[in-house]
Amino acid sequence: MSQPSLSRKKFIQNAALGIAGATLEPGMLFAGTKERIIEQTETTIGKSGKSFTIKNVLLETGFEYDGDEVIATKTGLFCVEIETGKIKKISPNQPNANAIDAKGMLMLPAFKDMHIHMDKTRYSEKWQARRPVSGGIKGMIALEQKIIPDLLKNSTSKAERMIELLQSKGTAFARSQVNIEPTSKLDSLKHLQLALDNKKNVFGAELVAFPQHGIFYTDSAPYMKEAAKMDIDFIGGVDPYTIDGAIEKTMDFTVQLALDNNKGIDIHLHEQGDSGLKTVEYLIDKVNENPVLKGKTYLSHCFILAKLDNSKLDEVSEKLVNAQIGINSTIPFGGLIMPIPTLIKHGVKVMTGNDCIIDHWSTYGSGSVLQKANIAAQLYGPSTEFGLSRMLKLATAGTLPLDDKGVQQWPKAGDVADLAFLNASCSAEAVSRISPVTSLIYRGNIVF
Repeated sequence: MSQPSLSRKKFIQNAALGIAGATLEPGMLFAGTKERIIEQTETTIGKSGKSFTIKNVLLETGFEYDGDEVIATKTGLFCVEIETGKIKKISPNQPNANAIDAKGMLMLPAFKDMHIHMDKTRYSEKWQARRPVSGGIKGMIALEQKIIPDLLKNSTSKAERMIELLQSKGTAFARSQVNIEPTSKLDSLKHLQLALDNKKNVFGAELVAFPQHGIFYTDSAPYMKEAAKMDIDFIGGVDPYTIDGAIEKTMDFTVQLALDNNKGIDIHLHEQGDSGLKTVEYLIDKVNENPVLKGKTYLSHCFILAKLDNSKLDEVSEKLVNAQIGINSTIPFGGLIMPIPTLIKHGVKVMTGNDCIIDHWSTYGSGSVLQKANIAAQLYGPSTEFGLSRMLKLATAGTLPLDDKGVQQWPKAGDVADLAFLNASCSAEAVSRISPVTSLIYRGNIVF
């Protein structure tokens, strides 16, 4: 039986209940525009450990060429079997099968927001534009010290609403920064962990213990040490010279805390002068001295890279690659255009995120990392089929259906079933048009 489109109210109700443990109503999966509504089998789906099959799934299979030029993306319809949270099998399409009908929607890897602040937001509250604050980042610290007690009162429920926003944009995973400082103490962390626990069957996350007010500027060190022993994944930091006035002292503390607790590192770095470059180079040296940190260390923003001349940028990029340090870049940021194509050319791992969503730092942030990929494509000019398809990696944290030669590399049997379905004909169109997301599956659980 055909069902009406899934309303926002119904979606929020189901997400709040934890759809992974509920029986979905017929027609919920791929609900969207009227012509896309499906007839769903009378099967209980979305439960952990359950299996189901989706038919009429559009997958990319290769590139179409005119000489050496990619001019289109080849696609085909398939059946995708899901079992115990993973893709069990991909087989030729069976349009008459008793299965969930994707109606030709494009299946892509579920998106990942790799830099976001889920612990402090005004999202879901009454609109309030950002107010002018003097004194730069220290002025913002003073503002936070005043407003955080009020923000904490309902920060768990607001984080849950933000998760629902991200899900509606195709995102199933986020790396969230979380304030650790004398005003919040550990409350921001505890509140966000509660929200994530409430959503554990429908959304994945990793957490960065973030000393927003400086390690030593506000004596956050004791709280950071305590947070490091809790369920977090990265030790964070912010502008060691501007805030703490000491690059080496602050970075040494951060690195040692990560080593002592077997955590990664993710540093906010906004500084654009000599201190910014010195911080980057110092971190590279510390990671090389401690190889266990390779592959688990990141610089967020890292605006100094936008200020380097080409030769210096090439040099630093190679050092970042050798130390396996990644860059998490919000796109764009004011008048700064980050050298993302150069970083990618050298092999630096580049990811993106929404950063702030409707908060006192910024009133922007749609929740869509696909939009970030679109903006990047506009900034850097890849308007061809091939170039647009490559920009999708910014939304997926690196995973692409086709490699650079057009060989299908995703999905494969055994892959985790984190899947986004879009009303698009291929990745290039999805990036170019910010195509609407019609459904999201997280670890085999249908959540949107």
